[in-house]
Amino acid sequence: MSIIGLMLAVFLINLPFGYWRHRAIRFSRQWMMAVHIPVPFVFLLRILSGFGWKVVPLLMFSFAAGQFAGGKLGEQMLGKV
Repeated sequence: MSIIGLMLAVFLINLPFGYWRHRAIRFSRQWMMAVHIPVPFVFLLRILSGFGWKVVPLLMFSFAAGQFAGGKLGEQMLGKV
């Protein structure tokens, strides 16, 4: 898997969790779960793809971008443009 493919996978994993996070009350249990549940999946993807620690900043960016895009998708679907 290439670094771009890994970043895309992390982004796509976080889209539904960003949507969920957007609908939850900030810092509630649901909000915390929406932020933290995808972390083990991203960790496993990084380990299984064979990349070291040097890609972590890129994956953090993809993680945050997926959460943000999922939240914006939630706004669009709920009509709060």
